[in-house]
Amino acid sequence: MALGGLLGARSPPPVLWVLLVTGSLSRPSPSSAASWEPLQCEGPAGTGDGGCHTGRHPTSSREVGFQAKSYVFSQPFHLIVSYDWLILQGPAIPLFEGDPLALRCQAWQDWPLTQVTFYRDGAALGPPGPRREFSIASARKADSGHYHCSGVFRSPGPGRLETASSLVLTVQELFPAPLLRATPSARPREGGPLTLSCQTKLPPQRSAARLLFSFYKDGRAVRGRGVSSELQVPVAAGGHSGAYWCEAATEDGQVWRRSPKLEVRVQGPSGPVAPATSNPAPPKSSAPAPGTPAAKPLGPPPPPPSPLQAPDPHLHHQMGVLLKQMQDVRALLGHLVLELRDLSGHLKLETRKGPAKRK
Repeated sequence: MALGGLLGARSPPPVLWVLLVTGSLSRPSPSSAASWEPLQCEGPAGTGDGGCHTGRHPTSSREVGFQAKSYVFSQPFHLIVSYDWLILQGPAIPLFEGDPLALRCQAWQDWPLTQVTFYRDGAALGPPGPRREFSIASARKADSGHYHCSGVFRSPGPGRLETASSLVLTVQELFPAPLLRATPSARPREGGPLTLSCQTKLPPQRSAARLLFSFYKDGRAVRGRGVSSELQVPVAAGGHSGAYWCEAATEDGQVWRRSPKLEVRVQGPSGPVAPATSNPAPPKSSAPAPGTPAAKPLGPPPPPPSPLQAPDPHLHHQMGVLLKQMQDVRALLGHLVLELRDLSGHLKLETRKGPAKRK
């Protein structure tokens, strides 16, 4: 008898068969424990003449009209009634990575078998032998496929090679590859906190399992496997910059996955304001007479190079030469202003003497 599939038969004779089902058909009290009730099925399977009932009769109308939301039930399963000489029995629950996988090649009425062979997708998984079981300690997604078995019956069987129908097995992913996230961001400020979270999720059927997390930076382990999915840095510094990734694994290490890399760059504090630079004082010259307009400066010198960039030595020398030339021109203009002032004074005297001589 194999688990999985639908109820079916090839016009069997009337049979009487008994199953044990978990739970009572009456409403359980908080103090009562789960019980086993025999379920008796009579008559031809799949026909209106067959039916199943418990070994006792309902004692009240309340038991007859019970609602599912008021009761506790076991997990459902499907039943296959097979009339083959040989069947392959497999797990009836969802199969995930890391789970053990056990298959059994079951003969009619457990008659003796020889030369038993197990197959996956048509390829033999080993040489023929007497063992009726095939097992994998830790299943992988690559173990998914169509399985079947074959064997030769010994007396009192037919004495020939028989082959079981195939059984489809799918090994599901236990958890997806984790994602590494940074809080408050992957560009934290120096001196501020930084938290790296390794995020993944187990399926509901394996929610009770526990994962362990480890963290790496630039190819080196920052923290070994632990139950916490977070790596906390209370005070970020420049040395914390780098390429990080995390790894999630089961406790036995059979299933593990790594996250993509996350580049973390710790930003320095806000750049300091550049100190104010004073203009070089011009060379001293003779003070102009009162009332004489002072020479106008040519404007401020070019701004110094940004402190975030190293200045070019050649450019720095050229700026110094240019600044010296501007200072010389400024001094020369000062002298020219003085000369023009003296010349203007002489012209005024000559203008006044001329009319006086004509008189």
